[in-house]
Amino acid sequence: MAIISSRQQSQNPDDGEQPKRPRGAKKTPKQAPKQTPQEAPQENPLLQPEAKVDEQGKQEDSIRPHRFEDYIGQKDLKDVLDIAMKAAKSRGEVLDHLLLYGPPGLGKTTMAMILASEMGVGCKITSAPALERPRDIAGLLVTLKPGDVLFIDEIHRLSRMAEEILYPAMEDYRLDVTVGKGTSARTRSIPLVKFTLVGATTRVGALTSPLRDRFGLVQKLRFYEPDELSKIVIRSAQLLNTSINIEGAEEVARRARGTPRIANRLLRRVRDYAEVKKCGEINRTVAAEALELFQVDPCGLDWTDRKMLSVIIEQFNGGPVGLETIAAATGEDTQTIEEVYEPYLMQIGYLSRTPRGRTATQAAYKHMGFKQNSSEQLSLL
Repeated sequence: MAIISSRQQSQNPDDGEQPKRPRGAKKTPKQAPKQTPQEAPQENPLLQPEAKVDEQGKQEDSIRPHRFEDYIGQKDLKDVLDIAMKAAKSRGEVLDHLLLYGPPGLGKTTMAMILASEMGVGCKITSAPALERPRDIAGLLVTLKPGDVLFIDEIHRLSRMAEEILYPAMEDYRLDVTVGKGTSARTRSIPLVKFTLVGATTRVGALTSPLRDRFGLVQKLRFYEPDELSKIVIRSAQLLNTSINIEGAEEVARRARGTPRIANRLLRRVRDYAEVKKCGEINRTVAAEALELFQVDPCGLDWTDRKMLSVIIEQFNGGPVGLETIAAATGEDTQTIEEVYEPYLMQIGYLSRTPRGRTATQAAYKHMGFKQNSSEQLSLL
């Protein structure tokens, strides 16, 4: 769609209404002003119909890897997918349907885009909540080209009707459509091109068994090691034109909770701090000062994480304490505590769940600077 500036519209005598002239006045021909090439108005770059290079995607998309060589980490997953792609190419077939599951921010969407790029096909990205009606998913399926990758994020949130449409599409590559109503209703089957469905979910157990069993490949994405995250930080810093050394990248990676998305987010905050304070190259000291300013400690805990641990230790002697009590003491929602804050605290061994409630571990006491006496240790047994 072309964009026309208002200046050009005013120069066209045929557009818009002409001003009225007095009765009896002679009509004088309107002459266009002569302009030399030097005096010709330059077109505003903001009104260009074509997007510039820096306008074609968001900053998040600019740091996504587009090849397996640039994708850092997940070595076992990359080996499995590399074999599957090479086998599919040698047979001239499409890649089997793939289900990726794991915590958020580990690169499930990026992996689907890389698969489409390596296979040389297109990739259409959508999410399960956007496919509310049957015609939504049917419209996607009929527009696919041979071998295309259809990526559905949060696939565990698909409606029952959408799942029923996907069953024949995944197995037999056909779309069953019901025409008419009542006694005159009949079913027609529309053939579909062969495609690859890539589903991503953070809750693989929430998928129904018929849908989960139709995926030929089911792979889990694991958390990243600090050395892998430091390489991701260095690569992202190069794409963001930010100078950072190895020690600074390691400091950011150490506080990223094993997640590339969090590492890139912290890198942007450290970059802002270094630019405002004019620190030059980001080293370990600059990164630590910036992250302390944003209340991210060396273990990746934020203010709410430390508040939960301090409430359990100080007010309830380390627990056990119920979830509702923690929510009331911290002012957080119970679902937020259970799904956002507790998983990481349990992964690093700072919090444990018991039938009686949540308890703080000895590592949490040490990290928060509290001393655990013998009576509290016996009460936890």
